[in-house]
Amino acid sequence: MRYALAALPLATLALPLQAAELLDPEPRIAVMSAFAPEWQVLRGALEDPQDHMLHGMTFVTGSLSGQEVVVMLSGVSMVNAAMTTQMVLDHFDIEALVFSGIAGGVDPELSIGDVIVAERWGQYLDAVFARETSDGVFEMPGWMTSDFDNFGMIYTRDVSLEQIEDGGKQFWFETDPTLLEAAARAAEGLTLEDCDAEETCLPDAPQITIGGSGVSGPVFVDNADFRQHAADQWGASVLDMESAAVAQVAQVNAVPFIAFRSLSDLAGGSAEPNEMATFMDLAAGNSAALVQAFLAELD
Repeated sequence: MRYALAALPLATLALPLQAAELLDPEPRIAVMSAFAPEWQVLRGALEDPQDHMLHGMTFVTGSLSGQEVVVMLSGVSMVNAAMTTQMVLDHFDIEALVFSGIAGGVDPELSIGDVIVAERWGQYLDAVFARETSDGVFEMPGWMTSDFDNFGMIYTRDVSLEQIEDGGKQFWFETDPTLLEAAARAAEGLTLEDCDAEETCLPDAPQITIGGSGVSGPVFVDNADFRQHAADQWGASVLDMESAAVAQVAQVNAVPFIAFRSLSDLAGGSAEPNEMATFMDLAAGNSAALVQAFLAELD
């Protein structure tokens, strides 16, 4: 292959970059969910839906709560979320990125069904898996550092951003403050569902929290110890698998971002087995309801 590549004409190797083809010229808000149960309510509420196919993925344009949107699935976890976020930015005229979905609760003051709209998101598993010494201590290589306490062998590190001069690093990616204000207005007076279609009900009426911190990683967390670690190290209210990846891509592209996450489970904090399978649809519906109210608040 090396010789075949060397034989290519220089003009072939120096092709100019081409702008991605827009699938739709209308300025839109991208509304994303990780997997099908999370976007069923939103897709079903679209007016004048039109499907656009790209690399096997479906992007659905239409109107939602008075806004021109494109609704899409990101796929589950960080790489899928980053890839599809950049894809929608390349092929649509996107004015803002909105994520709607479920998550695991960390803050003990929160309950299943609650919706959290965090003001910042971090990636907890951009990390070093450290070597264990003979006395049972985990140590990173001497030339590496972490700003956080380790969780066993795991030392979380800041994300390296090549877009920043000299390879800048950061942990937190911020929610757009104007979008956060709109979310706060939308939350006023909105009543969330406490029972699902099968009449499985929550003991308390779900609440909405605007602000606080969320953390994301490519791991489904159902572990009480790590849940406590996330609370201690980052003051996290919520754990998920996509939001921080979308927030990073949004920052690099200078596009406003916000994520709405409803708790389907307590990430290992409950005495019962994980509740996600029971309350996933209820939680997804509550997140979608706040997203629709939020869209109606935008200019």
